[in-house]
Amino acid sequence: MPSTKSVSLPATQEAALAPMLVQARSGKMPLAELLDSAGRLSQQGLPEASAKLYESWIAHTASPLRHVACFNWGTVLGALGRAAEAERAYRQALELAPGFAQARLNLGHQLERLGRHDEALAQWAPIAKAPATDAAGMELRLHALNNSARLCEQLRRFQEAEQFLHESLSINPSQSGPIQHYVHLRQKQCEWPVYQPFGALTHYQMLANTSALAMLSATDDPALHMVAAQRYLLERTPKPPLVPLHAGRPKRSGRIKIGYLSGDLHMHAVGLLTAELYELHDRKRFEVHAFCWSSEDASPLRARLKASFDKLWPLAGLSDEAAAQLIAQQDIDILVDLQGLTAGARPAILVHRPAPVQVSYLGFPGSCGIPGVDWVIADRYVMPPQLLPFSSEKPIYVPDCYQISDRKREVGAPTTREKCGLPADAFVYCAFNNNFKFTEDVFRSWMRVLHAVPNSVLWLLADNEWSQENMRRAADAQGVARERLIFAPRVAPPDYLARLQMADLFLDTFPYNGGTTVSDVLWMGVPVLTLSGRTYISRMAGSLLTHVGLPDLITDTLADYERLAIVLGRTPARVASHRRYLAEHGRQSVLFDIPRFMRGYEAELERLALQHRAG
Repeated sequence: MPSTKSVSLPATQEAALAPMLVQARSGKMPLAELLDSAGRLSQQGLPEASAKLYESWIAHTASPLRHVACFNWGTVLGALGRAAEAERAYRQALELAPGFAQARLNLGHQLERLGRHDEALAQWAPIAKAPATDAAGMELRLHALNNSARLCEQLRRFQEAEQFLHESLSINPSQSGPIQHYVHLRQKQCEWPVYQPFGALTHYQMLANTSALAMLSATDDPALHMVAAQRYLLERTPKPPLVPLHAGRPKRSGRIKIGYLSGDLHMHAVGLLTAELYELHDRKRFEVHAFCWSSEDASPLRARLKASFDKLWPLAGLSDEAAAQLIAQQDIDILVDLQGLTAGARPAILVHRPAPVQVSYLGFPGSCGIPGVDWVIADRYVMPPQLLPFSSEKPIYVPDCYQISDRKREVGAPTTREKCGLPADAFVYCAFNNNFKFTEDVFRSWMRVLHAVPNSVLWLLADNEWSQENMRRAADAQGVARERLIFAPRVAPPDYLARLQMADLFLDTFPYNGGTTVSDVLWMGVPVLTLSGRTYISRMAGSLLTHVGLPDLITDTLADYERLAIVLGRTPARVASHRRYLAEHGRQSVLFDIPRFMRGYEAELERLALQHRAG
């Protein structure tokens, strides 16, 4: 096995390490002394020196326990981000001890970091299948199963991921993390009922461990949303510090510094919605910062977003505490969190309270419960008085609709129904929200609508092959020909916007309403039918329809929603009148009056910032 390439150390570290290296190269250093010395070097913040010590010992020592040193060496190299070298160290450990399961697990992690996903899964497979004879062996097996599931989910191999989780939870049904993933995977695949107990796993355990994001689709009960958010925070965030990070900073003056915190400032729903927000800030009153860990996806949107900030601070690679320190050092007056508790969120940054005013907006349409976040951007439709007891944040009510939009979104070339695979003479219902937002009750309602409107089809997003087949089976069960479900592939945003015009009526999801999607649909002049409930997220589309001028398309019960969908499908002339209204007035409505939104939004943020400055 070839050795890894040595890394040069600073002279002071070389001098301190020299006596240890002499001993390691002598071939006479006991393993216990090696482990102690290397461990102390790592604890002193000298991991490179620790790696060099392991390397020297392994190269010069003939010991039956060399595999242990190789394993530790791989661990140090992995922590340094030297994945290729860590791979070689773990492989050397396995050559010496082929049954060393911990080394095989860690090798899989390094292969994953190197992008060699199938090789990583192959390393975990024998451990996942191995019968466990003791508690330690069981933990290794669960580790292999759960990591295989996690990686398959990331690769969108949903059915494989679910099978791994099913096996893991059959062994130990008390695992909170795997239950969270299992529930959300079933949502993504439209596997209904989502809460299907098996083995010793109960309905209660599944509900109690549903993630905060998945709970938004699972129920319209704001109390359950609140409980899910609180559990997430207990598991993922530290206790708030006694002294906020912003305390003791110099008194603020001059322009108000506003910071936006997000990992979604790229080709993502949040990035698409907010691009004009940053561009239109009044630079005479505000200095606009971004603190982000967004991927560099090389999209024109990413370039536009980056250009819209006065300063952009990358947070990737920084710990949550270090990121919070960086934000505090910039003397930010108001920090706006655009991520909440969604995938990739970093709520611990906000727990440190790096800014005196911290606000939740858009990314997680509901109460996050994050300590240190006192406010949420809302309007009086999405957050009526009866919802306030279930929110840890106080509302900042903007005068009109809570949702920002982008008037510069690019629309592709006109298309036709034929090119979209749609029948020319049918009434086309459309539901392009992500499939995890679909619920069994609403889908059954859609099938009853198709029954009642014979010459109609339902146009859906081809999210994944398993959800498509499950929806077709659900249609079969209700006597609806599966050919009436037409699945559209994902396309670039301009082409997606262009083809929306081929639909007659957009059917919103419940309880997780469409946000960006409904904005896009209305911008393209297509009417939307929604159902408003008891939660912020179930009232989003209702707010958009109110402010675009079509409140008559808002319903309050599933029965009314279904009845109106049938009426509209049977009276195309009524739908045509809604389309004419949107064509003539939609883009001129207050919903898309972005300068007007900015005036109200900035006035509220300025008020809060100046109040704090005044003490």
